[in-house]
Amino acid sequence: MGKTNAKNDILLSGARLIHEKGYHNTGLQEILRAAGVPKGSFYFHFKSKEDFGLQVMDTYASFIRHMAGKNLRDAALPPLVRLEKFFDCYIRHFQGMDLRYGCPIGNLMQEMSDLSEPFREKIGSIYDELCSLIRECLADARQAGELPEDIDAGEAAQFMFDSWEGAIMHMKLVRSPEPLVNCKKMLFSALLRHQR
Repeated sequence: MGKTNAKNDILLSGARLIHEKGYHNTGLQEILRAAGVPKGSFYFHFKSKEDFGLQVMDTYASFIRHMAGKNLRDAALPPLVRLEKFFDCYIRHFQGMDLRYGCPIGNLMQEMSDLSEPFREKIGSIYDELCSLIRECLADARQAGELPEDIDAGEAAQFMFDSWEGAIMHMKLVRSPEPLVNCKKMLFSALLRHQR
């Protein structure tokens, strides 16, 4: 039990630090201090810093999966309301972090995609998973008559997520929710032609 808790403590501490500072700017000693565990404990659970970083990505993915699933798969709500709720939930989440740090997956996509093939593949699979959740919601919306037939759910989901990641980067730059609010507004009023 103690070993499992130690691993979880290292992952959660590392996830927080990497989100704040980036993968390369976060040192092993800093992670160990934050987790309150000795160096030997780290190498008991992880083969290397890269192995640790890939498992941190699973920690991020688990959080994103939970948030996305809770909002995008809420069958009690119409599909586009679910999608709107999903974006609003993220806006509140980023406001709760003082509009700093951004999306950990987006950050690592920029930092690591050209430097590590295992990171690039892991990031890609998480990105694809989230896009597929948005695509399912959009497909439900089209089936419910909320979207025009000419909107391809897969292409629209990819465009929405790519646009949202860009808006998150802009949010970090200006320290304002305005890029997120504007992105959401344009996605719903222009791309989805959703009448509010």
